Amino acid sequence: MEALRIISDEHQALASILHAIRFMLKEVGAGRLAPDLKLFQAMVHYLDAYAEQRHHPREDPLFNRLARRSQDAAEALARLGEQHAAAPARIAVLQQALDHYVADPACFEAFAKAFEDYADFYRGHIMLEESAVLPLLRTHLDAADWAAAEAEFQADMASRDLAAHEDFAGLFSKLVACAPAPIGFGPRPFTD
Repeated sequence: MEALRIISDEHQALASILHAIRFMLKEVGAGRLAPDLKLFQAMVHYLDAYAEQRHHPREDPLFNRLARRSQDAAEALARLGEQHAAAPARIAVLQQALDHYVADPACFEAFAKAFEDYADFYRGHIMLEESAVLPLLRTHLDAADWAAAEAEFQADMASRDLAAHEDFAGLFSKLVACAPAPIGFGPRPFTD
């Protein structure tokens, strides 16, 4: 069940980035922190490139196995499928709000609102997976399902290691290093 551990670890990493952005926006809004636009851009990029483009595609085959094994999660899986399919539009709204804020500091509140909407959605999304779907995976998938899932996860990780893919672990570490205390080790300016 290494695949479940990886998914849960990824959920924790994503939740920590969401928490970091939420904290930073609160501090910027209160005038206690100068905005680091490059850090906000890197964090939104992480949410898009990692969560929406890498994490969700790894979950989908596992969820499809569950759908073939049991109807217990049919409603939750249908909702998750719709949410995964809507990911490009959802992240585009957040990216557009950030782009407007970068161009015009007066757009801070609109960016903060767009982020809160995204974070609220994503928290519910993760909770649905963690509470409704992951336990059913443990219950309904058999040894052959897990062996196939593990092989797919290992192949995915190997292909990403060999190809010119982004180093998400390195990016995550850099984001944590730049985020202000108590959520990170900064504040330090984010540099590419």
